[in-house]
Amino acid sequence: MLAAAQAASDTPLLCTQLLRTARRAMASSMLRVAPPEKLLRPLAVPERLLLGPGPSNVPRRIRAAGSRQLLGHMHPEMLQVMDEIKAGIQYAFQTRNRLSLAVSGSGHSAMEAALANLLEPGDTVLVAINGIWGQRAAEIARRLGAKVCELLKPPGKYFTPRDIEQGLVQHKPLVLFITHGESSTGVLQPLEGLGELCHRHGCLLLVDAVASLGGAPILMDQQEIDVLYSGSQKVLNAPPGSAPISFSERAREKLLRRKTKPPSLYLDMGCLANYWGCDGEPRRYHHTAPINSFFSLREGLALLAELGLENSWERHRANCTLLCRGLLDMGLELFVEEEEARLPTITTVRVPAGYSWQDITAFLMDKHGMEIAGGLGPTVGKVLRIGLMGCNSTRGNVERVLGALRDALERCHRSRL
Repeated sequence: MLAAAQAASDTPLLCTQLLRTARRAMASSMLRVAPPEKLLRPLAVPERLLLGPGPSNVPRRIRAAGSRQLLGHMHPEMLQVMDEIKAGIQYAFQTRNRLSLAVSGSGHSAMEAALANLLEPGDTVLVAINGIWGQRAAEIARRLGAKVCELLKPPGKYFTPRDIEQGLVQHKPLVLFITHGESSTGVLQPLEGLGELCHRHGCLLLVDAVASLGGAPILMDQQEIDVLYSGSQKVLNAPPGSAPISFSERAREKLLRRKTKPPSLYLDMGCLANYWGCDGEPRRYHHTAPINSFFSLREGLALLAELGLENSWERHRANCTLLCRGLLDMGLELFVEEEEARLPTITTVRVPAGYSWQDITAFLMDKHGMEIAGGLGPTVGKVLRIGLMGCNSTRGNVERVLGALRDALERCHRSRL
């Protein structure tokens, strides 16, 4: 009796187990792609010193922030973090603009957001091109249907106020795009007087500061910049994925006067302004923000605030000067000839005669666990790019990269042709 009762009670459990087994077998028989072997192994990430043009190494404090448990993107604690990011952006940009926030994406997404919100089909934009980022901005503007006029300088050179005024008089643009820190060439563009010059000609000034924010002086309000954007992965030492951007009241008025909606809902500044609490209205859902990227960006901005902008500018200037002196002492040639025009965060040096830049960068990676980069855009094959940004801008890293380069020049193959 007991045995029969036990068997009866076990029957539903046995049926359930058999049903699960059958379902698994059926599901397995439907699969045509096996689980990737590579994904069944633990993730392996090598330790490297990132002294290229970005991303840069992430300090322990910022890594810890990015590994925290998620919050909901509309939780009050998350909105508080976003408010702190806004305040940090206003400090880093030196602006009181209320429309200051971080786009969910890399610095490139902020470039797209700036252009897509300012420009409508048929608008004229003057793009100052002396490297890849001007080229990229012109391409984006063309895709938006804008009339693109180009102001050209050779790579390694910057634009003078006279150059800019001639372009403004000739083309009468709605927007002037210019790159403050041209990471493909290592040029630092002077900004003094450009905002006033643009406004005198009825033009808005849009500045790319992805490679320069925190490493070189930029004063958005004082320099009368209308739109300024940057990225998180360079001097701020946070992972790519959140991009600070700010619009002046003059630029904000242009957004309100648009005849058409911005072509991207995701990058629509009106929607983003509300989500970030910049418009005084109750916050509404726009998109699921990259929560942990925002945690990291918050800490990157906090570290910059603790160090102080002026101290950060001086540290980058001093270490860039030390690096340039060491490169010249090795007999190498700097790509940017004028010292005051050299970008403090990214130094470009001509590839030594007879050497392959690929051999040099590969040697540093393989033998020294260190990244430096070759050229980009108009400087491909011509230069090596060495980045000293944020926590990576130290005297010790200057000595390490100079030592690694000496080793490479001694041991890499050199053509006699």
